[in-house]
Amino acid sequence: MNLRRVGLNLKIARRSLTNFKLRTVLAVLGVFLGTFSLVTVSALSRSMALKTEQEAAALGENLLIVQSGTVHTFGMRTRLISQATTLTTDDAEAIRVAARFVEDVVPSSGKAFVVRAGSTILKDVMVTGTAPNFPRIRNFSPRLGRFITAEDEKNTAKVVVLGHKVASKLFPGENPLGRTVLIRRVPCVVVGVMEEKGSDVSGFDQDNQIFMPLKTFLHRFVNKTYVGTIYVRVIREDLLAASKKDIQDLLRFRHKIGPDKRDDFTVVDIRDVMQLKSQAITMITFLGRIAAVVSFGIGGMGILSIMILIVNERRLEIGLRRAMGARRRDIATQFLTESSAIALFGGFSGSLVGLVVCLVLFSLLRYPAATSWPSLVGSFLASVVVGIGAGIYPSQKALAIQPVDVMRSEAR
Repeated sequence: MNLRRVGLNLKIARRSLTNFKLRTVLAVLGVFLGTFSLVTVSALSRSMALKTEQEAAALGENLLIVQSGTVHTFGMRTRLISQATTLTTDDAEAIRVAARFVEDVVPSSGKAFVVRAGSTILKDVMVTGTAPNFPRIRNFSPRLGRFITAEDEKNTAKVVVLGHKVASKLFPGENPLGRTVLIRRVPCVVVGVMEEKGSDVSGFDQDNQIFMPLKTFLHRFVNKTYVGTIYVRVIREDLLAASKKDIQDLLRFRHKIGPDKRDDFTVVDIRDVMQLKSQAITMITFLGRIAAVVSFGIGGMGILSIMILIVNERRLEIGLRRAMGARRRDIATQFLTESSAIALFGGFSGSLVGLVVCLVLFSLLRYPAATSWPSLVGSFLASVVVGIGAGIYPSQKALAIQPVDVMRSEAR
């Protein structure tokens, strides 16, 4: 008997909502947008958080970056504001020896050059001069061949290690090891190809660069005695702040910077950049959830309005059902079923479209796929609450209809 009543309620609900197609679609749209917003924002924010963790790990563990000149952080990116020529390899060695809690140090410097191999020419490829311990500090290793060695550095050897993208563009489908590339018309032998790394937190494409011995880079290509960057690996994460302070004091002393003078260098703690990025993600998530709540509210109002209209236009049906023995509970269940059906359909379609959109964005942006199951469950629960909440007043309005009053009005 109960199953027959449920089937009858569902049949009547389908017929009623079909008769009011446009109004039903508009009511569904609000719940759809609310669910879509909740699912997409939650999934994307979770994916962005995972991407941030991956970027931090890709830069290197417990890393401090000493940059020549003044660096300011804008939002989620760091930009060089002013340059200096005072940071040297001797500073790097002094940090290794004198700064507390330092495990290893690697100086580095780079400049964009035109690179050629055969008839293929690449513009604005970053050529980076660095030391043999670069892969260990930056968690960035060769996929083919080898990296720069101490012997290469000692002999100012003209050898290079290609980034993943550079290798695929200069030697598509070929083994580049042992081949020659021209950098500023200087022939250099390829001894290795780096693994694919992607962009770092500053947006720089780490695969679009070429590595060579630092001594070779400084003497043969830029004719300079100073470097642009020193990467410092600290023993433990909790010692980063103390080590940063030591490095700042040490470099101010070595560069003879007075108490009232500004630093000609910047020590960047990657955790600070990550924290800013996490704060931005949190703000995006918060605003997205506000939008979802507003959409659910609009959807609830839409369902409420259409259900009131349905009640007013079905007075005769309600009166006849009451006259033929339908219980008050049956009438209330009927309208709650209809309002819940609208909300659940909007919730289901919003979740489905949201998941598809997220998967497409994950693929296009190369973000890690991250489905937020709590947001999916929360969206369905919100749909149920909206549906039931929006159906309570119309069902009470329907229960107030008396068969005798309907017959009298029809008789007139």
